[in-house]
Amino acid sequence: MAWLSPVLWPFFRVLAVFTSAPVFSSRVMPVRARVGLALLVALCAQPSLQGQPLVSFNGPLGLETLVQQVGIGLAMGFSIRVVFASVELAGELVGLQMGLNFATFFDPTNNTQTSAVSRFYGHMTVLLFIVMNGHLLVLLAVVRSFDAFPVGASLLQMLAKVRLFDLGTDLFASALWIALPMIAVLLLVNLTLGIVSRVAPQMNIFAIGFPVTLAVGLLGIGVTLPMLDQPFMALFGRTIDLFAAH
Repeated sequence: MAWLSPVLWPFFRVLAVFTSAPVFSSRVMPVRARVGLALLVALCAQPSLQGQPLVSFNGPLGLETLVQQVGIGLAMGFSIRVVFASVELAGELVGLQMGLNFATFFDPTNNTQTSAVSRFYGHMTVLLFIVMNGHLLVLLAVVRSFDAFPVGASLLQMLAKVRLFDLGTDLFASALWIALPMIAVLLLVNLTLGIVSRVAPQMNIFAIGFPVTLAVGLLGIGVTLPMLDQPFMALFGRTIDLFAAH
């Protein structure tokens, strides 16, 4: 029991993170690979997990500890997914202003219909996540979460400290922050087209409005895309600190 308990409970927490967190939970990654990687992370993290309480998995606290580990892992994965959802929501807002929300595709990851702009922003977020070593930061946060929420602690106490419902506010605020430059530019274009339609009523504004809005929108996405890293890293860093800084 002294050999299995220090590895078993971190394994369940890491596996829960891999099940719910973006990139790790992708269908491209086989289930056996997730289980093997979770076991490898749990084994390699043993030098950093000294002093954790010994909980028997066949004792009365075994089921409670299992629920706690899985709950913490799922909460971490959900909070990281909120970061990705905020960028995808910004893409939805931009696509709505551009008039591209009718161009929807089936997203096999979430089993939902997503717009082209939202999916593009989602792919850019995944690339940014990998480039900035976000996967390594997630593994570091999982290991550090055992200092903030050790094995055997209360799951409800963890949820009270983390306050996951505050991430809903951050989701909409960050999405608006990301999409605000594009919304302002496209609003200016629409106001200009409205003035043109009043000055020259004989001009078919519906025939030229969509190409102009689409061209300006694509140009604006190309200009504002390099600034996507700042709001993404700010929200991602705050999410990591929820589980690693208590």
